[in-house]
Amino acid sequence: QVQLVESGGGLVQPGGSLRLSCAAFGFTFNSYAMRWYRQAPGKARELVAAISGGGVVTRYGDSVKGRFTIFRDNIKNTVYLQMKSLNPGDTAVYYCNAQPRLWDGAPSFSWGQGTQVTVSS
Repeated sequence: QVQLVESGGGLVQPGGSLRLSCAAFGFTFNSYAMRWYRQAPGKARELVAAISGGGVVTRYGDSVKGRFTIFRDNIKNTVYLQMKSLNPGDTAVYYCNAQPRLWDGAPSFSWGQGTQVTVSS
């Protein structure tokens, strides 16, 4: 069955960096765009970054553009989110998911457990 396993979160000071990973199982990884979402307490889940199946096309939400980089390894069936210049507004649980389309359409699979990112001094 499909499984999405996020990791790499933690506590980081403002201005710091983190790299998140998402290992995917149970589907043809390179046939799907992969996305990173985040959900802060009391807020709706937000799509922050996406990458095409082949890894050529990327797209970012306005709140993270220029600070976050999404990339993927289609051999390891893993997608990454490199985050820099973090600020307290980036505090959230981060999730990955897949969709044949880059940005439009609902996620294809059930959510994993997510990984908590906390930006605080």
